[in-house]
Amino acid sequence: MFSSRMSNLHPYIPGEQPHDRVYIKLNANENPYPPAKEVVAALQDFLLKNPKALSLYPDPDSNSLRTAIADMLNKTGGVLCRSEVLPDGKMCRPSEKDAIPFEVTKDMIYCGNGSDEVLSFLFYAFFDSDKTLVLPEHTYSFYPVYAGFYNIPFETVSLHGDWTLDTDSLLKRASENDSGVIFANPNAPTAIGISREKIRALLTVFDPNKVFVVDEAYCDFGGESSISLLSEFKNLVIVRTFSKSLCGAGMRLGYLVANPEVIHAITTVKNSLNHFPVDAVTQVAGIAASQNPAYYIDCAKKIVCERDSFTRFLRERGWILTDSQTNFVFARHPTISGSEVYRKIKEEGILVRHFDTKGIEDYIRITIGSYEEMTALKMAIEKW
Repeated sequence: MFSSRMSNLHPYIPGEQPHDRVYIKLNANENPYPPAKEVVAALQDFLLKNPKALSLYPDPDSNSLRTAIADMLNKTGGVLCRSEVLPDGKMCRPSEKDAIPFEVTKDMIYCGNGSDEVLSFLFYAFFDSDKTLVLPEHTYSFYPVYAGFYNIPFETVSLHGDWTLDTDSLLKRASENDSGVIFANPNAPTAIGISREKIRALLTVFDPNKVFVVDEAYCDFGGESSISLLSEFKNLVIVRTFSKSLCGAGMRLGYLVANPEVIHAITTVKNSLNHFPVDAVTQVAGIAASQNPAYYIDCAKKIVCERDSFTRFLRERGWILTDSQTNFVFARHPTISGSEVYRKIKEEGILVRHFDTKGIEDYIRITIGSYEEMTALKMAIEKW
């Protein structure tokens, strides 16, 4: 009854979603803070004053949302934790390091139902079934899922011993395979980022006729965005999401930043599958979030502060971990296995992420929560 394609699928396994008891959830890289009050107010206003809008199709091109996202990126440079909120408490500006030397415009933005759908369209548009895609050995585990879904062969390149990406090998193999590349920056689950200058150097030697995708899901917590390179490299495509730094995992909104011709190509793919990808309610929420970056700058700074505090806490106790540029840490205990650490923490009512993947099986990935949540985790670790 089922197709041969169905039998070859290897679905993504999300972080544990418990139903048997209430846990502190530090296993899915969700933001511990609610959205800005302006988002809640905008949703209430929309539903109360425009109930009929729910019975009508939304704007298929998310025009107002794309405009709002472009404006937000211009104001923050794509890195919230280094942006500065001005004295009025509303306006903000990017750090000198992150300022974009041109204006990001609406025609450089594409919006979809979470960055996972956006990634799916990218895989369909730019990676071929007759060319082997090259992926980092340890990276976002949806990449190989989509490769399998679209029947795209792939191979992996090992990371360096310090968990950094071996970008030279990645590009060498991609060139040999005549394929584009994709990687997360900062990387998940290792939490380490590559500098913008390093990415510029990679793009300079990479085939300009092949797509170069940088997934910046975690960039707002300390990475270096590559958005400012878009004027130099037409094949650069940047994936971003509202799920992490914009407190929006529940509303499913992701977007691309790229040159207009790339946006047109992805829109063509979208219109061949679903002409209305982002629903009306999510568009309202996304606009309101984008128009209130000061709140999210504060959230990102608080998460970074807790991350650095928790990093010091673990290192003082002999744990081994990378220097995170994300909203999570990638760590292992020097003598206790990753599965045992996961179990012990879960017994204390806290969920973290453990991977069975060979090579990282002794590591756990811990999402940075609120001060109260991280205090509870510290106490749980101290207990044993």
